[in-house]
Formats: sequence, C-alpha cells, structure tokens
Amino acid sequence: MPELPEVETVRRGLALKLEGRRLIRVDQHRPDLRFPLPVDFAKRLTGRQVLSLDRRAKYILIRVEGGLVWMIHLGMSGSMVVKPGPAPAPTTHDHLVFHTDDGWVVTYNDVRRFGFMDLFEEAGIEAHPMLAALGPEPLGNGFHAQGLSAKLRGRAAPIKSMLLDQKVVSGLGNIYVCEALFRAGIDPTRSGDSVAGADAERLVPIIRDVLSEAIAAGGSTLRDFVQSDGELGYFQHSFKVYGREGDACGHCDCDIAKTGGVARITQAGRSTFFCARHQR
Repeated sequence: MPELPEVETVRRGLALKLEGRRLIRVDQHRPDLRFPLPVDFAKRLTGRQVLSLDRRAKYILIRVEGGLVWMIHLGMSGSMVVKPGPAPAPTTHDHLVFHTDDGWVVTYNDVRRFGFMDLFEEAGIEAHPMLAALGPEPLGNGFHAQGLSAKLRGRAAPIKSMLLDQKVVSGLGNIYVCEALFRAGIDPTRSGDSVAGADAERLVPIIRDVLSEAIAAGGSTLRDFVQSDGELGYFQHSFKVYGREGDACGHCDCDIAKTGGVARITQAGRSTFFCARHQR
C-alpha cells in the first residue's frame, strides 16, 4: 500500500496538472470501488474548477469550487495516471477518467479496487469518518516527543505496532516505520512504554528525516512527472533494512555468518525487518 511519501508524491504530481484547471468531463465506468461512489459523483464534479490539493495522512484532499472536497485513497493497488489527451479506450481496471480544460487526462486505475473516493461538503471535513480520529501529521508541528511519549506511556504493545496506529501518528506505514526504528536503534518488539521519554526524543526527528528523504526522492521526478508509463508516485528506494532479510544491516558491520544479518519477523500480520545487534 502506498505510504505517506508515495501519497505526497502523487499529490504533488496531480497538483501540477489539476490545480486551477476545470474538469470538463468525468467518465465513471462502475458504481463502486472499495465502497459505493457517491450519488451523482461524476455529474457533481463535472464543470468544477480544482482549487487546491492537500494531503491528510494517506488521503488526498482536492478542494473544488462550490465548497466541495474530493477525497482519494489509493488502497493497495490504486494509481493515478496522467497523460495528454485524447484519452485512449479504457482498460478493464480504468474505473474513472477525469478530463481537464487544457487537455490533460487523469485515469484512476485499480486492479484490486481497495481504494475509494468520496465527495462531500468542506464544512464537514473534520467530522469525516476517515479523518476524525487521525493522530498528528508526522511532518507537522503537532507531532513531537512530548505528545508521542504521552501516548506510549503505560502501553505494553510493541513500538512498531503503536507507530502504525493511525490514532497515535497518522500516515506512517510498515516500510518507513521499519526504517525509522532502524535509524533510531530501537528494537521493534520493545513495548511502547519503554520508548517513552529519551528514546521518543530521538525517534521523532528521525521519523521526520526518513519521510522527508523519501518525499524528496519522489519529488525529484517531478520535472518530468508524466513518465513513460504515465504513472504517478511509485519509485524505488534504497532501504537500509526493509526487504533485506539476510543482508548486512549497513550500520554495525554485521558478520552475517554469526548474526544472520537483517532479520524478519511477523508482527500483527506484517513483516518487520530489523538488526538485532544494532536495535536494542
């Protein structure tokens, strides 16, 4: 599933082609994605100007004229493909196609249909069921060591699981939590309570750095954001531990023959990658 840096990269790419433009046509090829699409979704968006594109956690929030917010969540396999018109014939998994007044075509493709879209009045944004309970943005001023420590104290749940809890901090996913805990030298199996305090002070800026670097890596593609396949926001990273089971961790010069290198365990049904020698 796309995590915060990927969603932010998609948002930036869409902003280049949508912000200030008018949606002159919206083609809807099915009534639902993960959830049913709003009643008259295509009709209500057609003819409206796009005012701004924002992000909250893993949700893209597009404000359009008339006081409406168009919400996009990419789910497991959703992608936004931007190409100059005219639009080609839709493929099986091209569920929605948005045409702008300057000739660009944005296609939402989703093989597994775990993504969804909504359209609602901006006045109700804070109470929206997908947004109301979210924790602070990890790149915002509301995310700090004192607040994180307060949520961790007294909690026996593993720190990895707690950082994935969107009520604790919003937008973090499996990949970047693994990477941040590695950089901070924190064992992902430790209890949240044991991380409160000095370790949280160290962890918060590291989380910010990991996310900022990933966004910058994606942002570097924005000069030619319409790539050969037209897809926005998916790019490769050089991870220190994620997906590197059995490799040397790159920090403590592991003797793989003795340590086994980067380990993989399962926590709450997800793979966790870490170095037992470096992370304590």
